[in-house]
Amino acid sequence: MPDEELEKLYRVIILNDDVTTFEFVIVSLVVVFQIEQSRAEAIAWETHTRGQAYVATLPLKEAQEKVFRVQYAARQQGYPLEFVIEPEE
Repeated sequence: MPDEELEKLYRVIILNDDVTTFEFVIVSLVVVFQIEQSRAEAIAWETHTRGQAYVATLPLKEAQEKVFRVQYAARQQGYPLEFVIEPEE
């Protein structure tokens, strides 16, 4: 992948599902994405009510690494948590 692609900023979007718990989402956002507790709770609620929510804008490699860490932990606990990483416009 060209360096320019890695340097561009990407939006991380979390998607709702009927299995992953609020607690898991909140803890993951706080620990992995280093988001404040109150903001993580707001993201979890928005995800639940709207089907998805904005998490962060990051360089591609960092976004991929953080999403991988959360999804790996989610799978270990049987959660199907998914994210979308999209270019910032």
